[in-house]
Amino acid sequence: MEVVVRNLRIAFPSPQGPAEAVRGVSFTLKEEKLAIVGESGSGKTVTARSILRLLPPQAIVEADRLEFDGIDVLGADEAAMRRIRGKRAGLILQDPKYSLNPVMTAGAQIGEAWRAHRGGTRKEAQAAAIELLAQVQIRDPQRVARSYPHELSGGMGQRVMIAMMLAPDPELLVADEPTSALDATVQAEILRLIEDLVSRRGMGLILISHDLPLVSHFCDRVLVMYGGRVLEECKAAALARAKHPYTRGLLDCLPSLAHAKRRLPILKRDPSWLAS
Repeated sequence: MEVVVRNLRIAFPSPQGPAEAVRGVSFTLKEEKLAIVGESGSGKTVTARSILRLLPPQAIVEADRLEFDGIDVLGADEAAMRRIRGKRAGLILQDPKYSLNPVMTAGAQIGEAWRAHRGGTRKEAQAAAIELLAQVQIRDPQRVARSYPHELSGGMGQRVMIAMMLAPDPELLVADEPTSALDATVQAEILRLIEDLVSRRGMGLILISHDLPLVSHFCDRVLVMYGGRVLEECKAAALARAKHPYTRGLLDCLPSLAHAKRRLPILKRDPSWLAS
């Protein structure tokens, strides 16, 4: 599996004309853990969703190359995209409360995803759902399979979402702020779970996050976005030694128990960062 993005540009119509959300983004992803970080509105989610062609119909998407394992995403018909979405690439959304169907049990939702891409009987899908819940380290998978989303905690709901995305055995996982709605302890558990699953299954991962210390320990490579552009790309382990003033500004704004600061600095933006 290989994702190739070259000179990706995404705009949305506005009364003042097209508003650019992504401006010339390029990267390649194979079987690795890639983080896309930056402030809200920097274009992280829009970039990742473009790979699955999950943007609103009014979005204006252009690219020199936008390919998923050799398939031209911009030129593919909807039937070809349905063979990619879910089956070959899964998307974990931000908050399970708004992503799971409130009138279906967790097991039914996982089983529906399993049957949609693998076929089989309802009984086989039910057994597969329980097995997948066990794989995401839920202690009592039979009980959780019978539960509705409102009966689950945030961490359990996110595990159900992950199980649903793993049902078709995808090659790529896109995780859009998968831990932002969870407390710190559950965040660590979910990230360890994703890391273990990605490593064991040999998948590629795109992790969208605001948390720079987290991605520096969890991912292999980091793209730092600002204003729809990639300002810096580096190995995750070397993120603390990043050179771009924007990345340095984000790192310096983080509070530290080891090095206490009387006042956190304010990030100073340079208009030249948005220049061509």
